[in-house]
Amino acid sequence: MEDNIRLLLNNISVVYSDVIQVLKGVSLTIRKGQVVSLLGSNGAGKTTTLKAISGLLKPENGKVTEGSVEYDGKPVQNLSPEEITRKGIIQVLEGRQEFKYLSVEENLRVGTATRWGKPYQEDLAMVYSYFPALLARKKALAGYCSGGELQMLVIGRALMAHPRLLLLDEPSLGLAPLLVKEIFQIIRRINEEQGTTLLVVEQNANMALQIAHYGYVMENGKIVLESDAGELRKNPDVKEFYLGTAASGALKTYKNVKSYKRRKRWL
Repeated sequence: MEDNIRLLLNNISVVYSDVIQVLKGVSLTIRKGQVVSLLGSNGAGKTTTLKAISGLLKPENGKVTEGSVEYDGKPVQNLSPEEITRKGIIQVLEGRQEFKYLSVEENLRVGTATRWGKPYQEDLAMVYSYFPALLARKKALAGYCSGGELQMLVIGRALMAHPRLLLLDEPSLGLAPLLVKEIFQIIRRINEEQGTTLLVVEQNANMALQIAHYGYVMENGKIVLESDAGELRKNPDVKEFYLGTAASGALKTYKNVKSYKRRKRWL
């Protein structure tokens, strides 16, 4: 085991209710201080991969049936979400689940639950420095926040927990393009300034690969492609199937979708 490996998924398979297999022999490596992007279409198994890491399979009657999930060299597969959270692995769920009857600042303070009683004012100042929009609305009820403000809120709440590995599930979902760009720029800053290791699950391949050091492509519960982020952005298959352009750089049109989906070389 290399000292700089934060997380290692070694050939894991995931089954729900002892019947439904979602992941089939998935392996990936995340090194300390990296941003890693996991790309793929709907239903590819990306969110299940995150839940296998964070322990959230357990409440959904799912489990890792084969392989191992190693965090800092120690196995964590099938531990409870509480145990995994205390180790410093924090997942930001898709859908921006806020406590809508608490204020923005009260929501942020929920993030300190794993280290209750310790000072948090410096952490609040840090979160507000990344998300000034939250500072302006810190006394407002979270239920009245916009989609963009809620995305900032749930990422900020995760930062309050001092994550060593931060798992982000579809941070761009439902947001306007300008806001998506802002969110991803902040994610990059968090990585550079806080040294936080990140695994970002995302359908917006273009934005995800701009901030990532390394990327994986998942289809049908398997990793089908992996490389440095820069190389993936140049890859003709990734260009065609995930960036919406042909190898020449020309935009693909909807009428070509059926023909080019049949040409996926890894399926």
